[in-house]
Amino acid sequence: MTDTVASSQPSAATDAATAVDFWFDPSCPWAWMTSRWMDEVAAHRDLDVTFHVMSLGLLNEGRDGFDPANLAKLIRYTRIVTAAAELHGQQIVKPLYDALGTRIHVQAMKDEQDAVIAGALEEVGLPADFAAHADSDEFDAQMRASHEDGIGRVGQDVGTPVIAVNGTAFFGPVISPAPKGEIALTLWDGVVAAASYPGFFELKRSRTVGPQFD
Repeated sequence: MTDTVASSQPSAATDAATAVDFWFDPSCPWAWMTSRWMDEVAAHRDLDVTFHVMSLGLLNEGRDGFDPANLAKLIRYTRIVTAAAELHGQQIVKPLYDALGTRIHVQAMKDEQDAVIAGALEEVGLPADFAAHADSDEFDAQMRASHEDGIGRVGQDVGTPVIAVNGTAFFGPVISPAPKGEIALTLWDGVVAAASYPGFFELKRSRTVGPQFD
């Protein structure tokens, strides 16, 4: 499984594998659960998965009802992931996402940003001073390019996650909790089937449960 963040082109899978591009914001609980489902599917199906950052902070900047200060906080996580990819290689993206997301969502440390970042960096072997990238705009161009690549495939009226299957992109699936075992594969097969028809655009119902983490 391959992990990258800043490509402007869809990933190319091998002949046997299904190409999957996955755009995530580390702070989004729905993206987190979809990514756990993606891990479950990848353990049983031949997938070529590429992870990319997108940002709820960028998506909602300038919109009414959103506090700019809160949006700026969200961008700190995507800056960290983008900087890690640029400076330490694409292979660090998924482990860093896992480390951040475990603290934010599973351990419920969402209001402890500095502690989340420090612990995640230590877990993946990056130095403590790498945390300065959370407040640096050095790689904002790459972060925005990755975000626009993902959101440009599905439109501005959605959020995170965005997945593309063999180049056909969707918002979601939005799931809670993340399915496991055979039901996870059944859901995946449905997504692949939907992606195979170019005229399929939307299938939605109102959420009746909130995020349920393991």
